[in-house]
Amino acid sequence: MSRSTIARINPRALQHNLRMLRQRAPQARVVAVIKADGYGHGLLTAAKALHGADMLAVATVEEGLNLRHSGIAAPILVLEGFHNQDELAGVCREQLVPVMHAAHQLQVLDQAGEIQLEQAWLKLDTGMHRLGFPAADAANLLHKLQPRVQQPVVLMTHLANSERDCSANARQLKQFDQAVAGLMAAHSIANSAAAWSLPETRRDWIRPGIMLYGISPFTDQTGDQLGLQPVMQLSSELIAMRDCQAGDRVGYGSRFECRQAIRIGVVAIGYGDGYPRHVRDGTPVWVAGHRAQIAGIPSMDMLTIALPRDSQAKVGDPVELWGQHIAVEEVAAWSDTIAYELVCQVKSRVKFQII
Repeated sequence: MSRSTIARINPRALQHNLRMLRQRAPQARVVAVIKADGYGHGLLTAAKALHGADMLAVATVEEGLNLRHSGIAAPILVLEGFHNQDELAGVCREQLVPVMHAAHQLQVLDQAGEIQLEQAWLKLDTGMHRLGFPAADAANLLHKLQPRVQQPVVLMTHLANSERDCSANARQLKQFDQAVAGLMAAHSIANSAAAWSLPETRRDWIRPGIMLYGISPFTDQTGDQLGLQPVMQLSSELIAMRDCQAGDRVGYGSRFECRQAIRIGVVAIGYGDGYPRHVRDGTPVWVAGHRAQIAGIPSMDMLTIALPRDSQAKVGDPVELWGQHIAVEEVAAWSDTIAYELVCQVKSRVKFQII
């Protein structure tokens, strides 16, 4: 019998979430971000499901080439751009759209002679201080880059605090607008959170990522509360059960102590599958129509749960770790991390199933 640890991926949920984001910014074109293997959901699966987007976005040239070699013909934005002549050659050959964000990229382009890019985006740093040219150089950079690009260059920036309403967003937006004033170019500012909650950032292009997968970027709301649908349901099954008495301790380090007689279930999933080892006792799972709770430190291949007194659970029953009944955002909160990390770290030994 094969191990029943499964990540079920629902492409229809991806399509629903894309429609929801289009409704928030109906005038903008959409770049659907599918980097990091589609945020752990499968690069090609996400690309095919999000065919309704105007453009796809990946982090690296390699990801873009993988999509092209898999038959994806849609425009593909490469968020980290190219970094050497080999990558530039791949960009040109497969008509990828690089983001230009650093001086060495301009040098690589200059060293390539008369070669022209079909499209390119120019990234300005307005306060994230990660990638991007100084915003004040926008006019000079656009003047230098545009003759090497066949189509109009798009100007972009990235907000560092888009998931919360704070003055930093206004400062970044003001700096961007001052830098690009009078320049004839389309703009792209909004990621998922900004596209959802900051109307002033919904310019010519929006770049949703995490919300396409049914996950909220906001700490006080889940995707379900926003009307999004979870794309991934991570589940396994009960492989053993045992009755423990008050005072018994469960798992490595004996962290969990039974305060009363309790039934413990053993679930066939652990940190070797990508489930976070650092979850706290009390983290919810779903089994036999009810919530149960993590009891003890997850091990590599298994975790233990405290079952409700009235539970009818039995060996072989499915256990949902997150998905339809348990929001991945809730598991992330119990793990002191973000949902992005949880879905991205699901391991290859988990069976992925398209539903």
